[in-house]
Amino acid sequence: AAQDIAVQGQNLVTDNISVVEGEVATISCRVKNNDDSVIQLLNPNRQTIYFRDVRPLKDSRFQLVNFSDNELRVSLSNVSLSDEGRYVCQLYTDPPQEAYADITVLVPPGNPIIESREDVVSEGNETELTCITTGSKPATSIRWMKGQVELQGDLSVEETNDRMFTVTSTLTITVTKEDDGVPVACIVDHPAVKDFQAQKYLEVQYKPEVKIFVEFPEGLTREGENLELTCRANGKPQPQQISWVKLDDDVPSHAVITGTDLLIENLNKSYNGTYRCVASNSVGESYDDYILYVFDSRAGEGAPQKMDHAVIGGVVAVVVFAMLCLLIILGRSFARHKGTYFTHEAKGADDAADADTAIINAEGGQNNSDEKKEYYI
Repeated sequence: AAQDIAVQGQNLVTDNISVVEGEVATISCRVKNNDDSVIQLLNPNRQTIYFRDVRPLKDSRFQLVNFSDNELRVSLSNVSLSDEGRYVCQLYTDPPQEAYADITVLVPPGNPIIESREDVVSEGNETELTCITTGSKPATSIRWMKGQVELQGDLSVEETNDRMFTVTSTLTITVTKEDDGVPVACIVDHPAVKDFQAQKYLEVQYKPEVKIFVEFPEGLTREGENLELTCRANGKPQPQQISWVKLDDDVPSHAVITGTDLLIENLNKSYNGTYRCVASNSVGESYDDYILYVFDSRAGEGAPQKMDHAVIGGVVAVVVFAMLCLLIILGRSFARHKGTYFTHEAKGADDAADADTAIINAEGGQNNSDEKKEYYI
């Protein structure tokens, strides 16, 4: 039994009680300051259940748990709805004192039941789920979970003649193909029970998902080679009809179609175009396209080698050009250095015995001599 907030009289204390139907309720009448006054417990009809430690009432479901100067504690087993009401703790003082203990009986709901408007629904359509739980007290609340997502339903509550409640929640959702196989749970929240739920798995039909795969060749589609395509389609229900078409033209007459495979041998450029795989089921139709472009028979061959040669040739050219530029610069620098030597030392001075002879023998030596003479004058 669940104990609520204590209810106090002048010198008397008791508790309100909530108890699940069929379980045990314990009523406690406590005296704060004992003055040897007599304490008794009365039922909602004010019949005496216990007077001190004596039970005048002929109902064996009431049993004495504790009696002392400060407390009278009584248990009530197999609680039923008829036991609900206000029980009275009474202390014989002048004037008499009373404290009241309200017993509330909780009735757990029946097993929740999920019903669906249709067992199978197509993607993009609405479906309606209904969860019903009966015979609860108080009325239950109902939550919905689709996978890990909480959803809100429309709740209706109906009270029956025996103070019980029937609660119905209706959930309306628009489904997608991702919802196929996803559990939807109706969760009942009630003080008497925990994690009480029913579950249903969605079954959603959806149109095919189509994908074309190239089985051969691995690289470019070149003239003279073969092309093999495979079409894979999955849907619910599984598509039975799969066909190949070529947009704006007919499929080549010698193409071989085997179930989901398309084989074209000895390719040439006249086969260029868009090839489409179409799959359908009762929900709808889907397709995937493959664009064929036939290259020359030797397209792509040797390209890496030619590229390597071109790169190597370019590098060599740059190196040669740099070396030529370096030689030219060195040559010009050397020439300037040699000219300066002859200007200061004079050409022909190498074999002269002394400086004067060198000046006479040098080219233009006369001019230099005159300049020397003018300088010394």
